[in-house]
Amino acid sequence: MASRARRLAAQLRDLRDAAAAFPDALVLLDDAGRVRWINRAATRLLGLAWPGDRGVLLAERLQGSRLGDWLRSGEARADDIPAPADAEIRVNASLIAFGHGQRVLRARDITELARLDQVRRDFVANVSHELRTPLTVIHGYLELLDPDEVPALAPVIAEMRTQSRRMGQIVEDLLTLSRLEMKRSLPDEHVATAPMFATIRKEAEALSQGRHRIVLEDSAHCDLLGSPKDLHSAFSNLVSNAVRYTPTGGEIVMRWRRTPTGAEFSVTDTGYGIPAEHLARLTERFYRVSSSRSRGTGGTGLGLSIVKHVLNLHQARLAIASEPGKGSTFACQFDQARLLEAGGDAA
Repeated sequence: MASRARRLAAQLRDLRDAAAAFPDALVLLDDAGRVRWINRAATRLLGLAWPGDRGVLLAERLQGSRLGDWLRSGEARADDIPAPADAEIRVNASLIAFGHGQRVLRARDITELARLDQVRRDFVANVSHELRTPLTVIHGYLELLDPDEVPALAPVIAEMRTQSRRMGQIVEDLLTLSRLEMKRSLPDEHVATAPMFATIRKEAEALSQGRHRIVLEDSAHCDLLGSPKDLHSAFSNLVSNAVRYTPTGGEIVMRWRRTPTGAEFSVTDTGYGIPAEHLARLTERFYRVSSSRSRGTGGTGLGLSIVKHVLNLHQARLAIASEPGKGSTFACQFDQARLLEAGGDAA
């Protein structure tokens, strides 16, 4: 019996030593949110001390920091926030539940990853800016060429014009993404949804050129608090995608309706549909379900990335449901706090 107890004690010491050496900050909390144990990284990243901070309420101990605000919010994750011990250090944090109401706080140092991501964003933005001018010049000269003067080159000139416009659109979408990625919030304005949806429907009808039945259903009768330009861009991207990927004779339905937690703008089509294994990656930039089909429809592969970033900046979510051969539904879900009475104040 004594030898078994010694073995268990040794195993517990090994587990504690391993957790203590872990590079991520680990804080063991009881069911009331009090500190039961910390590892060494918690001192470096969170500014906690052992055993001095044993038994303190962690949310109160970190009061005044972004991490403390997050703990009081009750959310499960916090992405890219300054570390309480050093604002120059960026961390991701999460709460992991176990046992009877106990939790482990894990905070990971992502400073280098954040720096590399910023380098990537700066590179994409700078390259896109540099490409914009020469592409504009090339497209301008292509427009001056008259295919009627050299009939044999007419198909070549038409294809060059098409690809020039497509490259220009890719550059514009990359610049839009770079702008959205650099922002933590957008200026909030009263967005009148009825005229915006009517405009998007007209744009969809112009893109469809009579090949589809396009329906708008508005049962929410409320407006939004947000950025008019960016919300229009996001919604328009979803509708134009539906037009591009729905065969002639299909139907596209835009719905603006209330939900138990707020409101939802959805776009449902009767298009090709998307296999389940692709759904989780659709919002990645340049991700293609079918490269040949995307090139044929003129998409840039950046539209859903733009939609995701716009919704994130409005504390909204993108939900996707699809079935191959039956079509897809893309839904933008807004919380109650983003709703306004049509032409008035909070809904």
